[in-house]
Amino acid sequence: MKEQKITTTYEVYPNLEALPAEARFLMQKAIAAREQAYAPYSKFKVGAAVALENGVIVIGSNQENAAYPTGLCAERVAVFSAGANHPGVTITQIAITAAASDYELSEPVTSCGACRQALLEYEHNQDSLIEIFFMGASGTVVKTKSVANLLPLNFNSSYL
Repeated sequence: MKEQKITTTYEVYPNLEALPAEARFLMQKAIAAREQAYAPYSKFKVGAAVALENGVIVIGSNQENAAYPTGLCAERVAVFSAGANHPGVTITQIAITAAASDYELSEPVTSCGACRQALLEYEHNQDSLIEIFFMGASGTVVKTKSVANLLPLNFNSSYL
């Protein structure tokens, strides 16, 4: 047996204002999308903004449903919309932000496993890395240069 270690690298910005202008603008779009979330059950709103190589920004917010499994996360709403409305256009960046109704969320919130897998599919298929920026309602912002950093030992279409 040989033990292996998986590591990842990410950047931490102290706040929204510390981001480069382009990333700050994208996160502001995600914040606006977060305010449009439909989250009456969890009271946990998430917004996402996807930047495409052609300059278009596509937004999404989480959409809950009384039949819980039928809701959809903000990341998948945004990326699926980008794929449906701008097929073949490379995704360059994604900004994601979350806020809770009953407490101050100042820590970055990452994507759930299902969203990581969906985002990885786009990154793998376009053969180009997607930068992701995460934040809570306020506070620090985390940036990773690739979806694969969030999902090591991943499954993708090359196995099919």
